[in-house]
Amino acid sequence: MNKKTPKLKANQEFQLLELLKHVLPKAIHDSKLAGKIYEAVEAELRTKSRVTAFEKFCERVELPDLEAKTLDDVKLQLAAAFGASGDVVIQPDRKEKSLAVEITLPDGTQFQNQIKVRPVAADESEEPEVKLKFVPFPVALPGDPELIWVLGKRENLSAEEAAIALGKAEEDFWGSKAGQKFLRDRVERNFPEFISRAPAGLLGEAGVKRHYPIPEPIKVLRVLKAQKTATRMR
Repeated sequence: MNKKTPKLKANQEFQLLELLKHVLPKAIHDSKLAGKIYEAVEAELRTKSRVTAFEKFCERVELPDLEAKTLDDVKLQLAAAFGASGDVVIQPDRKEKSLAVEITLPDGTQFQNQIKVRPVAADESEEPEVKLKFVPFPVALPGDPELIWVLGKRENLSAEEAAIALGKAEEDFWGSKAGQKFLRDRVERNFPEFISRAPAGLLGEAGVKRHYPIPEPIKVLRVLKAQKTATRMR
């Protein structure tokens, strides 16, 4: 069975109180007695609500260790949540790896619980980061199509998109301080120099990366001729 949400439960409690407000005067002619019953029910519901809130707090509060800083943080959270800064008592048990918590409210109500040391839970609101794979992205210049740079591109980029991103990265590189320094040092502004000198981070932001920093031309293999087998006539 699904547990009732706090909002739904609070709404039901409010409806119950509203119902009692109308029913009690009709069922009990003594207005003072009816008022006392209403106040008692209201106080009981308030106490149960506080108990539920306290238990949920103990279930969710982070307690990775029993260091002084962690304990002070838990105590501050309890005081802020239940408004009992002067009546919050915590007692660590290092042997059992737990923390005993006791809260006394101004009206005399006491809450007690024990919190176990546990690792910090991951934030469920954050979606897990999807790591995109890199796939081969061979490129060549128009003037020398036999010279291939075997690069990589993220799998969600088309070849055209990766080429545009690579061109933008090259412009950014030569316009950067490092690129300007290379130009002053008489480094030729061309693609081979860019791809061999560009930082991996710059390429990564564009969605591409180097597979091999030093490009090599395609090796044209020599086709071996089939050898003829000689047969002798007997």
